[in-house]
Amino acid sequence: MDFATFLSNYGLIILLVVLLVFMFWSSRRRMQKQKAEQEEKARQTVPGSEVLLQGGLYGTIVSYDADNLDQPAIVELAPGVQIKVHSQAILRVVTPEVGSVTEDEYLAAEESHAEYAEGVANGDISSISDDQSATGKDKTEPDAEPGTKSQG
Repeated sequence: MDFATFLSNYGLIILLVVLLVFMFWSSRRRMQKQKAEQEEKARQTVPGSEVLLQGGLYGTIVSYDADNLDQPAIVELAPGVQIKVHSQAILRVVTPEVGSVTEDEYLAAEESHAEYAEGVANGDISSISDDQSATGKDKTEPDAEPGTKSQG
């Protein structure tokens, strides 16, 4: 039996076996990736972390049991508003973006802006240079030689 005869008789069977082995290997690999992603999500899903739910709602985890996924997770959507959701309804843990401003930082900035506006209104601060000299920062004179500091 030569190679051409062997291939014509058994080629289709060999091709099917190779395809079945590839399908089995790729499905196992995909399942392993999914399991690793689920474990990573379970590790990140702790009380206090911000999450995105399946319905598109953002909230903060109040309680979550990674070992018992049938037990509902409690998610706080707004201060005082807590809901029970199925543990698998948590789509992903949201990580804050670099450079994004949190609500607390925004409120602190508004307070400092209000203090600045009040200082300008009272006449305590008349310009940015007055504001900088009030904080004690050394500033170079605009008319001075480069590299020299102000005398005052």
